[in-house]
Amino acid sequence: MTRTGHDTSAETFRTADSCDVIVLGSGAAGLTAALTAGWQGLRVMVLESQAVIGGTSARSSGTIWVPDSSLLLAKGVPGDCGAAETYLAHLVDTAGAAAPWRRFLEAAPHMLDEVMTRTDLRFSPLMAAADYRQDLPGAASGGRALEPLPFDGRKLGEDFTRLAPPLKDLMVFGGMMVTRAEAARLLRFDRSLASLKLALSLTLRFLLDRLRHARGTRLVLGNALIAALMDACRRCDISIVTGVQVTSLTHDDKGISGVRLIHQGRTLTLTARRGVVLAGGGFPASPHKRREHLPHPTPPATPAAPGCVGSTLDLALEAGATLGPDLGDNGLWFPSSLRKCPDGETIVYPHIALDRSKPGLIAVNGRGKRFANEAISYHEFVRAMYADRARGHEAVPAWLIVDHRFLKRYGLGAVRPRALSLKAPLASGYLLRDDTLAGLARTIDVPPAALQETIDWYNRFAANGTDPEFHKGETAYDRGNGDPSHRPNPCVAPIVHAPFYAMAVWPTPLGTSRGLLTDAHSRVLDGAGQAIGNLYACGNDVQSAFAGHYPGAGAQLAQAMTFGWLAGRHAAGQPFPTFETASPDARSPHSETSVKART
Repeated sequence: MTRTGHDTSAETFRTADSCDVIVLGSGAAGLTAALTAGWQGLRVMVLESQAVIGGTSARSSGTIWVPDSSLLLAKGVPGDCGAAETYLAHLVDTAGAAAPWRRFLEAAPHMLDEVMTRTDLRFSPLMAAADYRQDLPGAASGGRALEPLPFDGRKLGEDFTRLAPPLKDLMVFGGMMVTRAEAARLLRFDRSLASLKLALSLTLRFLLDRLRHARGTRLVLGNALIAALMDACRRCDISIVTGVQVTSLTHDDKGISGVRLIHQGRTLTLTARRGVVLAGGGFPASPHKRREHLPHPTPPATPAAPGCVGSTLDLALEAGATLGPDLGDNGLWFPSSLRKCPDGETIVYPHIALDRSKPGLIAVNGRGKRFANEAISYHEFVRAMYADRARGHEAVPAWLIVDHRFLKRYGLGAVRPRALSLKAPLASGYLLRDDTLAGLARTIDVPPAALQETIDWYNRFAANGTDPEFHKGETAYDRGNGDPSHRPNPCVAPIVHAPFYAMAVWPTPLGTSRGLLTDAHSRVLDGAGQAIGNLYACGNDVQSAFAGHYPGAGAQLAQAMTFGWLAGRHAAGQPFPTFETASPDARSPHSETSVKART
């Protein structure tokens, strides 16, 4: 079988027209499923509809949320399984079934260990990355979110050009990747020798890379995650074929037998003896499906990969599968600003943690009033936007309001801290400015008196670092994203220094939470609740195990990889056992019972 470095060709399909497993989609879910099956000796092919590899995973943070991991144990934090179970039980509550999130808890640590053992992918626990819902029992103050370590893209050889790039505005100099922690350090380059050394080191590496490559080869975040999985696929002789349109699934007396596809103008049929795995990334990039399944007003854009249009969901539904129940908003959300480029392209900038949590920013609705704690998770912030609109107010879009001091120190959206010029973002209307709050209010069409009253009330308490209205900065999650150098509250400061600035943010789905119903082995279920033979699904093609809630940083990717791992094992005839009747200790990967079951 051809390696991933060989581009798609007729020869590729002639030599692989009879695979054991076909995976549709090359994000973290699909590549994990492919590798897991490949490690068991199966012949696997990954088919990707786009010209590049990695899907939304490649442009994500790459973080995975895995409670009770061996990495957490190595940090001296044992016995996390019971607390995580308590947390998810309260988070999901009656919004969804318990079986999926329980299955995730018992399988995710094992998936992580095998992936780290068999690939060069490595993670580091973020001990200060608190779970998103700190108001719930069992929430952790850190350690469950695991960040991928940097990966050298040069190891991919010619495949480096096939790796999907990150979002444009999240790279420095248009091509250098940095982590969030590195970005914070780089802002202090003129005040810290260590930060200056880091800036010089990263810049030198980038400049050397640019002599041979279109962008930097030091990969972090989601690019590091996908690159490491691609590298493992190369070594496992798993072919990843791009530019493939799968038109239908084929059937035999055992269930799904393969796929029909169009590639380079040719119609072909591929056979999959052990199964087809759907990992297409849900439907956030489909305007039609956004209108059908997501709240109104319909999100105007998405930061997700353009191939995530729900085509794999349609294939499954045509084969007799069924969607899970409506989860209300059916999205996994970012508040994002939208920037028009001169060529007409719309750039989506997700406001995750670099500005909303910093001291000296508030968000207001169309009435000029605050409606939420601006430092809550991106997912909950968008839910607050829609909830405010449901109350008869207009928080879609919402307006982020800051002063000159904030903009200079922290930036706002795609506007960098200490920007030398604001001419372009002001001219395009991406950033709005006025010397007075009344003038700014008129510019964004909110009542001037209401905005002035909102900021006066906020400033009255912000001077002392408090926020009695929305309690910004009172949880470990809030404070972890604030400015630790600002006292007494890292998330709260007055807005007083003219000129004043505003930026619109819109609900944008980074993923979707409504998907196919599957069983404990990631087999797709039909309308009667029976498994469809040889058909699997994972990632955002599957109904959210957390019923549309977002437990912590990386929960979406961890779920994707875990259920991809379960699909790969089952297709290879090595199903991972279930422990639904066991105690929390027995479900822990570190318990004697669990170790025996795994081996």
